[in-house]
Order: sequence, then C-alpha cells, then structure tokens
Amino acid sequence: MKRIHLLIAFLLFVNLAPLRADEGMWLPALISQRIGDMQQNGFRLTAEDIYSVNQASLKDAVLLFGGGCTGELVSDEGLLLTNHHCGYSYIQRHSSVEHDYLRDGFWAMSKAEELPNKGLTVSFLERMEDVTGIILKGYESSMSEAQRDTLIRENRDKLIKQVTQAGKGLSARVEALYYGNQYFLFVYKVYRDVRLVGAPPSSIGKFGGETDNWMWPRHTGDFSIFRIYADKDNEPADYSPDNVPYRPKRFFRISRAGVNAGDFTFVYGCPGSTKEYVTAEEVRYVGEVSDPQKIALRTQRLDIQKKYMMQSQAVRIQYSSKFASVANAWKKWQGESGGIKRLGTVAAKKAYEARFKEWAKGTRYDGLVERLDSLYALRNPYYLASEYNTETVRAVELLSFAANVQSRLRADRPVEDLAESFFKDYYQPIDEEIFVAMLQAFDEHMSDTFKPAYFKEQLAAHGSLAAWRDEIFAQSLFTDKAKVVALTPADADRIAADPALQLADAFATWFAGDIRPVVQRLNGEINLAYRDYMRGQMEFEPDKIFYPDANLTLRVAYGHVEGYSPADGIDYRPVSTLKGIMEKDNPDIFDYNIPQTLRDVYAEGGHDKQPVCFLATNHTSGGNSGSPVINADGDLIGINFDRVWEGTMSDIVFDPEYCRNISLDIRYLLFIVDKIGHAAYLFDEMCFAD
Repeated sequence: MKRIHLLIAFLLFVNLAPLRADEGMWLPALISQRIGDMQQNGFRLTAEDIYSVNQASLKDAVLLFGGGCTGELVSDEGLLLTNHHCGYSYIQRHSSVEHDYLRDGFWAMSKAEELPNKGLTVSFLERMEDVTGIILKGYESSMSEAQRDTLIRENRDKLIKQVTQAGKGLSARVEALYYGNQYFLFVYKVYRDVRLVGAPPSSIGKFGGETDNWMWPRHTGDFSIFRIYADKDNEPADYSPDNVPYRPKRFFRISRAGVNAGDFTFVYGCPGSTKEYVTAEEVRYVGEVSDPQKIALRTQRLDIQKKYMMQSQAVRIQYSSKFASVANAWKKWQGESGGIKRLGTVAAKKAYEARFKEWAKGTRYDGLVERLDSLYALRNPYYLASEYNTETVRAVELLSFAANVQSRLRADRPVEDLAESFFKDYYQPIDEEIFVAMLQAFDEHMSDTFKPAYFKEQLAAHGSLAAWRDEIFAQSLFTDKAKVVALTPADADRIAADPALQLADAFATWFAGDIRPVVQRLNGEINLAYRDYMRGQMEFEPDKIFYPDANLTLRVAYGHVEGYSPADGIDYRPVSTLKGIMEKDNPDIFDYNIPQTLRDVYAEGGHDKQPVCFLATNHTSGGNSGSPVINADGDLIGINFDRVWEGTMSDIVFDPEYCRNISLDIRYLLFIVDKIGHAAYLFDEMCFAD
C-alpha cells in the first residue's frame, strides 16, 4: 500500500505544474491547485466560489442534463438553460403536423403550459472526492488483475451503497482516472420532473443546420429552456401536477455586458470523453482507418434520409432528430481526422515514444510502447468489425426494433409504448434503402472471416441484397404496428421465425460470440498497459501537467475570448452578429431559411450589431453542450454548444492555435425570448448583473 500512497501524492503534485490557461479539464474539487493561474488570467472569484461542499457554490447551478449534456440554472424557481440540440428530442416528441414545435418553436406563457418530459432527468453534483485509498483497500501487489478487479468492484459497490443509503434521489459513481491510477467518487442528486418551457423555431435553434455545424462564423440560436420540479419538500419526485418549482442552492446571475477579445472565460460542464495520452498507433487507427470509414458510411445514410425529408414535412419531423444525431458525429470525425493529419500527430507521437523508449530502458516501463503496438495490431481488425456492426446492421431500424420487442416480451413486459414510439418516427422507404446500402458496405469491406455464416448463406441464396430486403420487409410482422402490439410472450416461436429477427439475431450472436469477447479481452489488456504507460509518462515528464481524461463528470475549463486563423489569408473575428444571419438568410435553402418574424424584427432597424455567438479558447468536448460560459465575476455570458471544425481533434491533441469552443451569446437568447417568443415574463425571475 505504501507505493499506492506515494503514487497518489505524485498525482496531486503534478497537478501543481504550470500550463497555459487554454488547455485542461480540471476537477472542481482540486481547483484550488489552479485558482492562482485562473486569477492571473483575470478571474475575480475564489476556489470556494467555484466548488464547495460547505456552502452554495457555482457547482450547484450546473447540472447534467439527461445522459449527455450540461445545463445551468438561471432562477430561484428551477429555470434552466441548455442547448436546443440537447432538448431537441424532447421538443420533437411534443411535435406533430398540427403542433410543429420544431418548425414554429414553443413558448409556455405560464407554468401551467409547461410540458412534462417522460424519462428526462437532471443531476446535480453533491460532492466529489478522491477515494483511491478506499477503492484499493486490501490490494496487494501479489494479486492477479482478476483479483484486483474483484476487490475494486466490491469496495466500489460497498462505498456507493453507503453514500446513497439516505435515498431521496441520491446516486453515485466511482470513476477511474489516469487509467486506474486514481479513483474519484461522484455523488449526485437526480430530479425526475423536468418540463419544457421554451424553444425557438429550429430555423433559429438549428440555423445553419449541418452546413454550418462545427464551423465558424456561426449564427445558431442553440438554446432551449426547461424547468425542474420537486415535491413540497424540494426533493426529487416523479411527475405530478402537485409538484412545485425546484428551489436551488445557487443559480447564475446573467451578464448583459457582452464579451471582447481577450476577456476571461470559464466553462463549467461535463465533457464526455477524451484520450489525450494514447499512443501513435491509436491515433493512426482513429485518423486513418476508423474516422474515414465511418464518415463514408454515414454519408450514405444521410443522403438517403435527406432525400425523403425534402419530399415530406411529416417525414422531416419524423427524422429531424435522427438526422441530426447521425450528422453530428459524421462532421466531427471529418474535422478530427483532418486535424490529426494537419498537425502531424501520429509522427509527433512516434517521436515522443522514441524518446520515452530510450528513457525507459532498464526500467519497469521498458518495452511498454511495443506491447501496446502489438495489442493494437491484434485488436484493430476486430474493433473495425465492431464499428461496422454498429454503423451498418444496427443502423437498420427494423432490425433493432425487432430485437427490442423480443427482449421486452422475454422479460414479460408490455410493448405498446415501444411500438408507439417506434412507428411515430418511422418511415419504411428510408429504412429499406438504408438496409441495402449498409449491408452492401458491410459485405464489401469485411473479409469473410468477419461475416456471420447466416449472412453469407442468405445473401447467396437470395442473389442480391435488394431481393433479400424485399422478402424481409414484406414478410416481417415488425413492419405492422397492430401486429406488434398484439404480440405476447406466447408468440415466442412465431417471433423467432420472423426474417427480420433472424437476421438481427444472426448478427447479435456473431458479435457476442466472435467479436465482442476478443475486443473486450484486448481492450482490457490495452487499458492495463495504459495504467503503466500513464505512470511512465508522468515520471518521464515530471514538470508536465496531466489533467485526467474527460468522462462526463463535472470539470472546469478556462481560457479567453479569441478568434483564429485557419488558413493563409483568413482571420476570424471572435464575435458574430445578427447581420450575419441576414446575410445568410435564403428561403430557398432549408438550413438558412429563418422565420419571417425574425426578418420583420430586423427590418425595424437597429439590430445589425446584435451579438449572436462568440469564440473562446476553452478546452471542451462532447458533453459540454449546454455548459454555462462564465465571465471573470462568475456571471453567465453564454452557453457552450460546439467547437470549430479545425479543432475537433482536441479530444486527442489540443492545439492552441486552432482549438476554439463556440458559444451562444446570452444576449441573443434574451433577444429571441423577447422578440420572437414574446416570453419576456421569464426575465422577471432572472437576476441580471448589469
């Protein structure tokens, strides 16, 4: 155990090393180690203002929205802001041809008009703490990895049970940091009654669409407004008309002073996933193999969806959320792979590894990079097969639906709600075309070694994927809502004989038997090697800062407002305005067709300089969508929603010249709420700093 305590002390020590303000995703509980640098860069509050378990702090105004975004409180009545794209699926669920809230926007004019959202939760961090000693209690160096894993699980489960036993909506996670060299406990309080208050029309909330996604200049009003409700004691509760608005410990004041180049900025949110410390081989696989192939597959899917969405308003509503979900990663991967290539990241990693290997000779880290390379060589073909399974077979909606229905019935659970949800947003011609395109890609790019026997046999028997598709979609009972709703567990044999389910089962069995176990085993060995490699990197570079990779837990990122120059002769200013929206406005282009109401407001005059979005140097990732962007006084100045195209490789390597986060200027949100939503009554419960 002595070695473990020394390692913990070392991890804490390296966090004291200097680093430029822009890079890093810092744990709030340890922010006292960075507060001096933050203050030198302009921040005027204290570490206790950012994170405290003894008094209300900024952390209490930040929340995890759903399972993958961030939000922030802006009133003492539980009013919260997040991105439009974070609330998009919930807005869609309330939309219909008669009430198209995606197209027209939604504004509750009183609390009675706010719309409940089944399944939506928000989670507030109660506290976080280093529990490495607790999690590794009882560990001896003579233990095998299996014994170590068992010990960790037992200690983790005991700790989580202990800290959540009071109930009242408490949940907890123990996260491994630095590849298992350190463990942190995160305790949350989860609220389950969250209602939609307002959302702009998608032509504002998604202005620019996929054309502008990940790009600058940006003019997207990417926000939506919700409210948290609790029981009479302010505790989490399921939806009830008797619930009352949540009374928070802390909420953000809003600054209307605006931003200027060089201003301090601070993003407080939940970045999803980064891997800053991986080897050249992992980067090569991502940039040269995985990203390009997934981009090609999703391009086909998006082209098919777009074709049908352009032909029908009903289909556009059905597939808007699906299209956005597919397109988001598709474009991010393009910027990521391009950034990796532009920066020469693979070559830079190899040069670093050469120095590391020379230093490691004769130490416990000798041969570690070579071992990782050999493990990747074994894993990558299987990993690519796994990614193809996800991007092709599982992209066919009918196959996934059939498997989900069977799973529900095996558990003796009703399927009516599943069927209702599926068919509400399902258009069979799209799925049929995607079936052929995706399975054709799978057949062309996977060797016979990585194809299920059933797939090869049936394709040969039918002669073509088109013929096989026609048979499946004509005969499958899963294309008929009434037939699905009528199913019971007694229909197990009939369900198992369905051609759609047989294909889904064949791939599921192949994946579970031939692919996943190999990937899991090799990933386990890779992660184990990274535990040593992480320690080795820290010892090799004792003066370098090593912030933990993101894992959807609350982090602090700070920097400043700044434009950038992506290419020779191009210099981007850091602020966009309403004038730019009007310059892009084009009724003939879906992504740029703003609502007439906004044109009318602009025609009144005096709005040319209305700010819309701004750039900053904060280190962000997926999960930071919806994060509050805070000024030097701790006041809300914007909502983070994206990164620039050229900087999306920041999940792997941060480049201060290119990495910029894009935020909605809070003044544009207020402008839209007032001028378009006519919901300025909401300002009465907000607190303004100026």
